[in-house]
Amino acid sequence: MTEAPVVGEVTAQGLRRLYLDYIECLNRRDGAALGNFVHAEAEHNGTRIGLSGYREMLKSDVAAIPDLFFDVRMILCDAPFIASRLHFDCTPVGLLFGLPVNGRRVRFDENVFYEIEAGRIRRVWSVIDKDTVRQQIE
Repeated sequence: MTEAPVVGEVTAQGLRRLYLDYIECLNRRDGAALGNFVHAEAEHNGTRIGLSGYREMLKSDVAAIPDLFFDVRMILCDAPFIASRLHFDCTPVGLLFGLPVNGRRVRFDENVFYEIEAGRIRRVWSVIDKDTVRQQIE
């Protein structure tokens, strides 16, 4: 059996483990542990939000979607990058992406890409399928 490819000191297997641990942290709502996974200078879709902004973003997401659960459907690792497809089956309490969901159950996907720096998520690029949500509430 060949060993996992190494880029610097990061293996694809190591990135996968880091990502799954990060998702587990999100699903536990463990804001205190988030710094183990997210870089202090984190960026989201090109905007520097830092670790504190990242925490606030997730807190806001949970307030809008109390049953938020990150369901990993696909992970691809090519150090220092991770690509993932996440599935959501949830019941937002009010607006979601500016759409009046108001307690209706919706299902949608997110394609998200991460760049890892110094063992933590430094950059995130997220694309959410908002049209699917729109179709479900019309």
